[in-house]
Amino acid sequence: MSRQARVYIQGIAGLILVLFLSSLFFGPVSIPVSTIMDILLGKPVENSSWVNIILQSRLPQAVTALLAGSALAVSGLMLQTLFQNPLAGPSILGISSGANLGVAFVMLYSGGIFSTLSAAFAGALTVLLLILYFSTKIKSNVLVLIVGMMVGYLASSGISILNALASSENIRSYVLWGLGSFSGVSLKQLPLYSITLSVGLIAAVLLIKPLNVLLLGENYAANLGIPIRRTRIFILIITGFLTAVVTAFCGPVSFIGLATPHIARMLLKTSNQRLLLPATLLLGSAVALFCNLLTLIPLGNHLLPLNAVTPLLGAPVIVYVIVKQKNI
Repeated sequence: MSRQARVYIQGIAGLILVLFLSSLFFGPVSIPVSTIMDILLGKPVENSSWVNIILQSRLPQAVTALLAGSALAVSGLMLQTLFQNPLAGPSILGISSGANLGVAFVMLYSGGIFSTLSAAFAGALTVLLLILYFSTKIKSNVLVLIVGMMVGYLASSGISILNALASSENIRSYVLWGLGSFSGVSLKQLPLYSITLSVGLIAAVLLIKPLNVLLLGENYAANLGIPIRRTRIFILIITGFLTAVVTAFCGPVSFIGLATPHIARMLLKTSNQRLLLPATLLLGSAVALFCNLLTLIPLGNHLLPLNAVTPLLGAPVIVYVIVKQKNI
């Protein structure tokens, strides 16, 4: 690792720490820093409501953002590497749309028989299984990408039909869920959320070597003994799983997975996955924590929704990439 890359990675790690602590210290309710430190250290505090705010709200929200950002950013990097397409992201395979369809069915039609979390995960998993099935039948990565997009369009069509049949109150609830939020994971759900995403991220790190070889082209990778189809399936399983978990718990979070890998490339000026993947993982956490902080800015009696903030950071990055790479 070069000295410059080491400095960047250490700087990102330091930024994550600052943003994580800021997520605990800053919020609509003003709590003294000394009191927050006492709560985190387990010392008794007179105001029990402050304890609940820190331990039941701010801490789970900060951990949720940290892991969700890593998962989406790594998924985006892996898909961009697999498809050799700078505009590939976690939502491009239709997995997020599948989760949206599951939630739409629950909120707009079923009357709340199933939980939003289970419906989102079931919808995302169904689309993932469809993509995996087609990936075993299709040799071309480009065609797999197109099939994923078509499945996403079908899911979006189903959502439109459910919207047409739903009441205005149910539609409003669904729209609010679709704005995304890192505050939906409770302290009780946090261990399950953290363990599942950590397993997926470890699996992604184990694919660094085949990802590096894929950068040289599929033919070259095959000549080096990399099983192309099996590697593609593993990448789709990992990215699909990470996207499904994040979407189920947090709603459809836009742009973090698409833009963060490009920011990491611009900083490190390398495509070597041994450096790029860990840097993207860390940078995704930093971006998500920063976006989470922005959502805490009060606008009158309201807070900013997550998907109103993420495009402000992600869209300029994507426009820059398109302008710089005129061959897209």
